[in-house]
Amino acid sequence: MKITALRTARVEIPIEPPLKTSIHQIRSVGCVLVFLDTDVGLVGEGYTFTLSAERLDVLDALIKSLEPIVVGRDPFDVEAIWRGMWNDIHFIGRAGLTIFALSAIDTACWDIVGKATGKPLYKLFGGCRESIKAYASGGLWLSLSVDELVAEAKGFFDQGFRAMKARLGKSHIDEDIERIAAIRDAIGPNIDLMADANQGLSVDHAIRLGRKLEAFNLVWFEEPVPTHDHEGHAAIAAALDTPIASGETEYTHQGIKRMIDAKAADILMPDLQRMGGLTEFRKVAALAAAHDIPVSPHIFSEQSLAIAGSAPNCNYLEHMPWFEPLYNEAMTVEDGMIAMPDRPGIGFTFDMDAVERYRIG
Repeated sequence: MKITALRTARVEIPIEPPLKTSIHQIRSVGCVLVFLDTDVGLVGEGYTFTLSAERLDVLDALIKSLEPIVVGRDPFDVEAIWRGMWNDIHFIGRAGLTIFALSAIDTACWDIVGKATGKPLYKLFGGCRESIKAYASGGLWLSLSVDELVAEAKGFFDQGFRAMKARLGKSHIDEDIERIAAIRDAIGPNIDLMADANQGLSVDHAIRLGRKLEAFNLVWFEEPVPTHDHEGHAAIAAALDTPIASGETEYTHQGIKRMIDAKAADILMPDLQRMGGLTEFRKVAALAAAHDIPVSPHIFSEQSLAIAGSAPNCNYLEHMPWFEPLYNEAMTVEDGMIAMPDRPGIGFTFDMDAVERYRIG
């Protein structure tokens, strides 16, 4: 079997109403979808995304620039293909959009491998579970009022979630505490609650806030300070009982290793497109396991089930609904759990009518 062509499509999915975090204003997500055709009729699918669509032309061009390394290769040689792309991007950098491009192609290669063998990827990677606890991440934004937070939290419970994440980052600590207290009161003590500051705080602010958050029994306090500040993360982790989660904007195993060495997080949150696709993500999960550190994949919910179902140290799946409109299949939450797909490959396929509906360019 050979890869015969690399195709792309650019889409933009609006987010209504717009969302706010401590550092983001999010009105849409823009994606470059990747399709790898083969000489046996199988098609591998992957994607990469940005907030809004302004940089999709650059990302699309980077993906297409890697075509000569991919076309003509056996998709089962996924490690060799990954290494070829890794070597090719050396001169322009092994972080940022170059890794985004590599990741989408790598994930599409693995999708072909799964489809060719008739197995879901989590089984090919060595299945360790049939379902995983998922937390609702598509709400409880900083832009909502306290009343809106309470209503949305109750709605997540009604949808079957038994874990959810709220965003922090108000100017005054008491405002954030009021919001978390209202959510905790609404959902009760037995629902898992996480809080995410989206890298928007100083170390001192994060420690003062974190100490007050201890009363609400959070599963984790996520990204309190900018991702590059490993020493700051470590200081916060040492000062608080609540576990610190971070790592979603680190690149490849090298970035994660630096975090581990700095003791910057109690829970690591690798992001598929920043890790370098499923090939590198599997190594990152194993690296974390070797240090007895749990992982919780960042976004890419559908693709990350392959990791969640095969990495014993994966503790939660982030359920982000932004990309659901692109797929024929849907994840189902039952009593807080999402089942692993029993379909071959990634287990989720692009709905081409939806692709046309959201297509740009």
